[in-house]
Amino acid sequence: MMKFLIVVLMGVGILLLVFSCATVPTQPLAPGEVRLLSMDVLGGGVQANSSFAVNIFFEAAGNPQIKRACFSESQEGPYCSDVSYLTLGTKRGFQVYLPGLSVGSHRVECYAEYIRDGETRKTNVIAAQIVAGTASR
Repeated sequence: MMKFLIVVLMGVGILLLVFSCATVPTQPLAPGEVRLLSMDVLGGGVQANSSFAVNIFFEAAGNPQIKRACFSESQEGPYCSDVSYLTLGTKRGFQVYLPGLSVGSHRVECYAEYIRDGETRKTNVIAAQIVAGTASR
């Protein structure tokens, strides 16, 4: 029984190792390529039905021309908008404003469109869980 438990635990450990490595990008960026890293909601909280700002952080080979960011939520969208660039220390990013969300928790996905070799390309997709609450009194 003890040997069986050890074999099962080792199998689970190996599977976790394999799948955790599969999610980390191992390829270096190609010239002009953009990879999205994370998304932050400004101010920490989102008020229901009010637009709000989101910072999107990325890494890129060179100085990319990002045209717009596109968002989808609950299988709706994508909704795209122009970006405003920003730099926070060593982080590169851009900012967009999203329309208001209804009260509750929402999974919001984002990708960006950028120019590479004269063609419009799409980045990877990142996601965040955003909770919209009612205004406090």
